[in-house]
Amino acid sequence: MTKKVPAVSSKIPVMLHGADYNPEQWLKYPEVLREDIRMMKLAGCNVMSVGIFSWVSLEPEEGVFTFDWLDHVLDSFAENGIYAFLATPSGARPAWMSAKYPEVLRVERNRVRNLHGVRHNHCYTSPVYREKTALLNGKLAERYAHHPAVIGWHISNEFGGECHCGLCQDKFREWVKAKYNNNLDELNHAWWATFWSHTYTSWEQIESPAPHGENQVHGLNLDWRRFVSERTIDFCQHEINSVRSYNSGLPVTTNMHMIDGVDYRELAKILDVVSWDAYPDWGYTEDDDDSRLAAWTAMHHDMYRSFKHKPFLLMESTPSLTNWQSVSKLKRPGMHKLSSLQAVAHGSDSVQYFQWRKSRGSSEKFHGAVIDHSGHAETRVFKDVAEVGATLAKLKEVVGTSTPAETAILFDWDNRWAIKDAQGIRNSGLKYEETVLQHYRAFWELGIPVDIMGSGDDLSAYKLVIAPMLYLISEENGKRIERYVEQGGTFLATYWSGVVGETDLCHLGGFPGPLRRTLGIWAEETEGLHSRDLNGLVMKTGNALKLTGDYDAHEIAEVIHLEGAEALGHYRNDFYAGQPALTVNKLGAGKAYHLATRVKDAAFYVELYAAIADKERISRSLNAELPAGVTAQKRTDGEHDYVFVQNFSGSEQSVTLDGQEYTDIESGAAAPAELKLPVNGLAILKRKSATV
Repeated sequence: MTKKVPAVSSKIPVMLHGADYNPEQWLKYPEVLREDIRMMKLAGCNVMSVGIFSWVSLEPEEGVFTFDWLDHVLDSFAENGIYAFLATPSGARPAWMSAKYPEVLRVERNRVRNLHGVRHNHCYTSPVYREKTALLNGKLAERYAHHPAVIGWHISNEFGGECHCGLCQDKFREWVKAKYNNNLDELNHAWWATFWSHTYTSWEQIESPAPHGENQVHGLNLDWRRFVSERTIDFCQHEINSVRSYNSGLPVTTNMHMIDGVDYRELAKILDVVSWDAYPDWGYTEDDDDSRLAAWTAMHHDMYRSFKHKPFLLMESTPSLTNWQSVSKLKRPGMHKLSSLQAVAHGSDSVQYFQWRKSRGSSEKFHGAVIDHSGHAETRVFKDVAEVGATLAKLKEVVGTSTPAETAILFDWDNRWAIKDAQGIRNSGLKYEETVLQHYRAFWELGIPVDIMGSGDDLSAYKLVIAPMLYLISEENGKRIERYVEQGGTFLATYWSGVVGETDLCHLGGFPGPLRRTLGIWAEETEGLHSRDLNGLVMKTGNALKLTGDYDAHEIAEVIHLEGAEALGHYRNDFYAGQPALTVNKLGAGKAYHLATRVKDAAFYVELYAAIADKERISRSLNAELPAGVTAQKRTDGEHDYVFVQNFSGSEQSVTLDGQEYTDIESGAAAPAELKLPVNGLAILKRKSATV
């Protein structure tokens, strides 16, 4: 049997259900806390995140600490069977600190220091800010680390942003000195600084990128992004150290949120639990087709789960609408349950919300919450939340189960940064994230589990690895992928791969650089196409994948030459009509595919990966024909599989099961041979694992 590893703690071995809770906003309303606890229990909520932005309520003036209100909240939780993630409040500092110690405020790219306000407006390098956070965090740990209601530390909130103050400039110079062995010649070569006479002749000349200064040295831009990410992670580690000063043994997490400024794969390494905040804008498309958005959200669930290969936490989601998306649309009936259980299907051991109770004022007073300004439980949203709570209560046996995958998609932060900085090919949009989604969505539609990995990770456990637009890849990681294929793995890369190395210098000797031998092709030219342009991929008769068809292609096309690879498909038109557009190369015991153009037809990717999956005997979560927009995802303990069949298509659907015996977990009855899924419907099924 696969060992169960709960995301958080055996202290509460059930699915977590709760929200961000801000009682400090309601201290003048003592009746609110009593009513909140009653309604939390009514909604099946068992955990709350508290203290996230409460610094001034904990330290109203320097050195004066007020913990009575938090004592009362946590004691009330403990008396009522509710648990807490206790947050460090560093996401927003009090005004007295900004006034007395202006160095804590960030300096923007234009070198102007911010005024006090908003949140995440602080310098991660500032010794004063580090001292003040450590002091307060230590007092929180001393007082609450062993409190019966506290199950974990919630470190700050959605780390992000950058500071360009003198302190950070000095740290950046220290960082590049260490990286380039205190050798300016080495740095100048790595950044190709002879371009436009940008050569540095002293370390003091190096500054962060600025709109009114240097911003065209791509190596500098990339290293600055890496530095900012490392500085952020270092500050998070500083906070972790301060709460662990009392040896509480409590797990630590910090909530991530689709921010590209921090390399979350690296941040995850210092955390015990990965958590993230998901806010899809359901129902935003004109045709109300949420399947693309569902695949996008699923891809992120899989990415956060993959960081530690164990269950993660959905730390924030909205039970209704947000207040910051371009259109704040209500969730349609069934969507709250469907989207909440989607996280569980992909490996979450929790469903949590921002926020429990709507604020009376300021910027988030109209952001969705479990409790509206009406203050009672007789609302559609509250009933939706209570329904999710009732379902989660039936999923105790799913807690800690794994989500095995035989397929991986590569997604690297420095590759993402470098692609966004690249000038040429298609400045109107290279669409890196969209490209990754285009490939991921096919597996989502097929119900094939996927891990989202980095190019430097161990890939040996996977039968298939996909690398969409692996533009930046080091020689070392290129060799790692080559060995993976030689040892029997199957690899697929696309256009615009193997172009630059780790400092954003182009690989010499021909693209795709360190992937050239693996793919068995030479990419001579890459063309960006106008939106009005259309080419096509025509499959070769009798190709090894047995695919037939003529698929539209657009936006990017690579002119390639075979160097051992076999053509499976050709371009349809233009001067390179008839030349290879899809190839396969046999290398050692494995094989490597190369897709030279961006195929427009979504059906192509489903057909391509279905053929490769069948060829490589990659298992699906459910051996059934899934309608478009319906997916199946699996969690397992090795003895039983838990299959989540989810309908994001926008219309009623039916799925014929594969003949195995299934139990519907919610009803406890045997599942019918044909599942009827209403709009925004799902079924949670249990079966014996094939490995037993």
